[in-house]
Amino acid sequence: MTDVTPASTPVPLPPPEPIRIGLVSVSDRASAGTYEDKGIPALREWLERALWNPIQFVTRLIPDEQAGISATLRELVDVERCPLVLTTGGTGPAKRDVTPEATLAVADKEMPGFGEQMRQISLRFVPTAILSRQVAVIRGDSLIINLPGQPKSIAETLEGLPQATPPAPGIFAAVPYCIDLIGGPYLETRESVVKAFRPKTAQRPSRG
Repeated sequence: MTDVTPASTPVPLPPPEPIRIGLVSVSDRASAGTYEDKGIPALREWLERALWNPIQFVTRLIPDEQAGISATLRELVDVERCPLVLTTGGTGPAKRDVTPEATLAVADKEMPGFGEQMRQISLRFVPTAILSRQVAVIRGDSLIINLPGQPKSIAETLEGLPQATPPAPGIFAAVPYCIDLIGGPYLETRESVVKAFRPKTAQRPSRG
């Protein structure tokens, strides 16, 4: 009689950790109700596609006022406890574009690589990408990133251009490990949208 060793039963993965994400759309016209805000819906749609984690969004639609932007970022980090805060709008050279200044004013550390890569991606499409001034910073246990204002550009900078020659990695591939390093929840990405990069020692089993 031949012994048959039963196949091992796969160990089910624990559910993904929930995360609170702050979304800030900076626009004079949209905050006044004269223009439909497209930034927050675009961010929500992309993040829900990209992450396995249950997300609680904390949203703010505010005008281009530096003090108000800084106050909102402090609230989302210090009071609402969002490990990730994404802003959209107000990053150009116009006089009312003050989102980068407001973001740097609340920073503990600047993370210049995020802005550098966003401009590299946008330069594939328009030479005026060099006018963009997006920054990313750490405040406490939170990562704050300024994103472009247009939905198409938001998706391109987060997701990258995998089909381009040469391919351009999106910035979100680095976000989960950055949040690991500052003590936040473990973000799990859907690899069909964007694959998070982590050193092997920091990786958990993937859901795909």
